[in-house]
Amino acid sequence: MPSERRMIILVVEDEDLHYELIERSVKAVEKGTGARYELHRAADGEEALDFLFRRGKHADAPRPNLILLDLRLPKVSGMDVLKEIKEDERLRKIPVVVLTVSTNEEEMVRAYDSGAAGFLNKPATPEDFERLLITVWEYWRIARLPE
Repeated sequence: MPSERRMIILVVEDEDLHYELIERSVKAVEKGTGARYELHRAADGEEALDFLFRRGKHADAPRPNLILLDLRLPKVSGMDVLKEIKEDERLRKIPVVVLTVSTNEEEMVRAYDSGAAGFLNKPATPEDFERLLITVWEYWRIARLPE
């Protein structure tokens, strides 16, 4: 993706600390590369679906280029959110990267079977978490994505 384009990312994350680490990593990549990212947060699965389907207060939400999805969410599980994304003609081409504390092999297989573009485990330390995220942003910044 050309660096002059803004990368719109929906982060579906209920943990404030994890979201803050995500924001910090984006700022570091922007500063270092000149890339531009626009983060949007959904704090639970229901809000993520409202954002993606432009319902309620999210009626004017932009279409994300990438979704970073936690699996363990309140209201609607991350796996159910992934399933709804991949079943919808308008949304299914958006890459969804699962970022979770789960190390369950079955969950990983289900996520890939449901259309996840990646499955990453959240590292234990903030420093490792930030390094992982910088790698994610760099990869998706240069990857070609459908409009």
